[in-house]
Amino acid sequence: QVPLVEFGGGLVQAGGSLRLSCAASGRPLSGYIMGWFRQTPGEEREFVCNIGPSGRPANCAASVQGRFTMSRDNYKNTVYLHMNTLRPEDTAVYYCAMYQMGWNYWGQGTQVTVSS
Repeated sequence: QVPLVEFGGGLVQAGGSLRLSCAASGRPLSGYIMGWFRQTPGEEREFVCNIGPSGRPANCAASVQGRFTMSRDNYKNTVYLHMNTLRPEDTAVYYCAMYQMGWNYWGQGTQVTVSS
């Protein structure tokens, strides 16, 4: 198991910004593709963004392109999801994940609620 812990969720007004963090203990994240996903009740978990080990520009879903981006600080063993111009439809539980022969390691999730 890789303990991943997300931080930074909360309530924000539409048009606002949040930064989510995902930290790991016990294993370096530096060699792995990392991703963010989100899920709303009754829906499947959906991809948001991912980033390669080198931290080259992240790949993000069309629904968030231009508003969200992902970065990593391998020295701090942390990855981030920078969310701008938030919309009510971005409301979800956001999960951090590590790719190792599949998205096999997940955090517990952090709630993001965007009010209109």
